[in-house]
Amino acid sequence: MRDNQDLQRTMTSRHIMMMALGGAIGAGLFKGSSSAIDMAGPSVVIAYLIGGIILLFIMQGLAEMAVQNNKARTFRDLVQSHLGKYPAYFLDWIYWKMWVLNIAAEAVVSAIFLQYWFPQYPIWFLTLLVSVLVTVVNLLSVKVFAETEYWLALIKISVIILFILAGVLLLFVSFGSHEAVGFSNLTEHDGFFPNGSVGLITAMLVVIYSYGGTEIIGVTLAETKNPEKVVPKAVRSTLTRIIAFYIFPFFIIVSLIPWNEVNGVQESPFVMVFKMIGIPGADHIMNAVILLAIISSMNSGLYGSSRVLYTQAVDGRLPKVFAKLSKRKVPVYAILTCTSSLYVGVIISLVAGSKTFDYLMGSLGYTVLFIWLIIGLAHVKSRRNSFEVNSYHVKWFPYTTWFAIIALLLILVGVIFTTSFIITSITLAIYLLITLTYFFKRHQIH
Repeated sequence: MRDNQDLQRTMTSRHIMMMALGGAIGAGLFKGSSSAIDMAGPSVVIAYLIGGIILLFIMQGLAEMAVQNNKARTFRDLVQSHLGKYPAYFLDWIYWKMWVLNIAAEAVVSAIFLQYWFPQYPIWFLTLLVSVLVTVVNLLSVKVFAETEYWLALIKISVIILFILAGVLLLFVSFGSHEAVGFSNLTEHDGFFPNGSVGLITAMLVVIYSYGGTEIIGVTLAETKNPEKVVPKAVRSTLTRIIAFYIFPFFIIVSLIPWNEVNGVQESPFVMVFKMIGIPGADHIMNAVILLAIISSMNSGLYGSSRVLYTQAVDGRLPKVFAKLSKRKVPVYAILTCTSSLYVGVIISLVAGSKTFDYLMGSLGYTVLFIWLIIGLAHVKSRRNSFEVNSYHVKWFPYTTWFAIIALLLILVGVIFTTSFIITSITLAIYLLITLTYFFKRHQIH
């Protein structure tokens, strides 16, 4: 191992665009879709549209701050100069916590999809296999990781497009024994809002969790060529794709399948729709693609969490061992520490089995909410602190950012009242622990 070396700037616009897609299009879409539909019914489409608009406004602010501070390596660098040390510290650690919990949750979900082919193997064993695979990929060079992530993301995007086309065909065209469904399922079965506004608000936690991961663009700054040019471009092109890849599939699912039948089936709604087409083996193909998509999201998560540890160590906030780079220029000890959460997920799955994902998703939704809130507040403050005219500016500032902040606060209040007390309590305990460690370290310094 070698000390005091910098990470290499080997990632291009196409890499970080696909990383953002890889982070956002994972278990939240393919597995969480069932939970969101169960909560909101057909109105889940509205929930994802609202979440997508909020995401767009927050990410535009992130891109503008990246242009202002082209020496930034991660979120902390973007936020600290505007909001101070504590919010930056808190953001760094809840972001790290989000990804390590997320990769553990997604490892379990990938095992559930593997069980579609290998029902004789327990969840914990299949989770272990996937965990080892993702660890190995991340220990290779950043360029190998980025290329792997690029192609995995490209595969799942291609299949989502095929899914949308197949769904439109099933909705409007009758063939063989299949009759065109149309839009009757949107209003039948207790209407478009079967669970009322409470259902819509409850689903917002899954929605926010599902979109979480897009902000990984903010962690790629130290390994991206010309971040001040690449990041705004990646944000613009990525967000339209993400919103489309969520809203269109959900619209097709709730149109084709009665919403109250989606969550009672073990397989993903995506597999259910491909079965309806009647192509031999279509369900197996879709299951394989979903599995790759989730592994891709885990890949992004392990990358993001390990870089948080790396930058903390470089700045002297963690032991220097986490800043050591391998010959392939990857922070190997930071990666191995983050992968330990995967194996914790294996242990949890021994007890909780396939329910592990549901237990972890609630806490993750809270965390994404707070990450976006801090980024939004930092963006508002950044304009007050900035005297330089930059090449990239968010249009309609500050209205868009304030809209996103107020919407997130309203969602947060709604989520507190509609989420399990246990999930809320555990999340609050984690946040208090992060806060106490900050003030304890500060007290030691003084």
